[in-house]
Amino acid sequence: MFVVDLDVHVNEAPADLAPYCELPWRKSLEALQGVPHRYLDIPGFAPNFNPWAVFPTLERRTTVTHPAQLREDLDLLGVDVAVLFPDSMLLHPLIKPPDYAVALARAYNAWLVDVWLGKDDGFRGALLAPHQSPTVAAEEIRRYAGHPQVSCVFLPSCCVDPLYGHRSYDAMYDAAQECGLPVVLHAVTAINPVFPFNLQGFETPFMAHAASHTFASIVNAMSMLETGVPVRFPGLRIAFTEGGIGWVPWLGMKLDKEYGERRRDVPLLTERPSHYLQRMFFATQPIEEPEHLQDMATLLGLFDGENNVVFASDWPHHDFDHPDKVLQIPISDEARRKIMGGNAARLLGLEVPVR
Repeated sequence: MFVVDLDVHVNEAPADLAPYCELPWRKSLEALQGVPHRYLDIPGFAPNFNPWAVFPTLERRTTVTHPAQLREDLDLLGVDVAVLFPDSMLLHPLIKPPDYAVALARAYNAWLVDVWLGKDDGFRGALLAPHQSPTVAAEEIRRYAGHPQVSCVFLPSCCVDPLYGHRSYDAMYDAAQECGLPVVLHAVTAINPVFPFNLQGFETPFMAHAASHTFASIVNAMSMLETGVPVRFPGLRIAFTEGGIGWVPWLGMKLDKEYGERRRDVPLLTERPSHYLQRMFFATQPIEEPEHLQDMATLLGLFDGENNVVFASDWPHHDFDHPDKVLQIPISDEARRKIMGGNAARLLGLEVPVR
């Protein structure tokens, strides 16, 4: 079976990006090299606010720092092609000032291409698009679109303001559509005043983690539908990762109900909102785990998941999903082949090898 993993993480430290960063912002990264390494919590680099008590959850590494190490990991998981996302830059929307955020995005993209995409190990890169400057994001897309291992554009979806339906992002979407690169929205747990839920109200990361990833996906999908992004950019492929898939049929049914009553509010949508959602792609991780696995097969049938769900592991993070978890869902072999690799091949423009 051809397996494509839409969400694998590589670790970028300030020292890694410093040689690729323009002045004067390089000085900031050089100053951060002496800060003790913390997972998704580095001042001025991964600015996370974590008020919860911390307990150990596992005794294995949760970062990958070298291409050979990652290829060995993927071989053990049975993954042929992996789309690479960052660790710290998941929190990129929180970086200030904007000029520094833009410089970081440029540095990350240059480092990603230089270090991780130098030869074809089955790695595919997701370019970081700085929402702080959609114009620069468009420039970065066009700069790297010709690279054979750059396969998509990474939009950090948690704490982003404005949401990704805002028309200020049109230049970015136009570039992605022109270059044939899909945009992939990736979530993370973070607290911020503009995030669409008061996560600080929870007492545990248990609830915050469950809410943040899914809600970030929901509100950005709603925003993109509200302003007709799929209509205004009909050639743009859109995907969501690290939000699970249980929210997709609920959102489709909820918006279809509203569409029947308030369609004048969304004049660009000429079809039910659920129809546009079915043309997007949704990654499995963190896959829902109901008591009865048959419920997952039923869930997939509610939104044509056989044709728009793609496998993602989130390796090597603490909550990663093994491919076996998805393969246990009682669906046909053909559906498994689509979800594990075929759908991602359509999304990313990959050739499925004959085996």
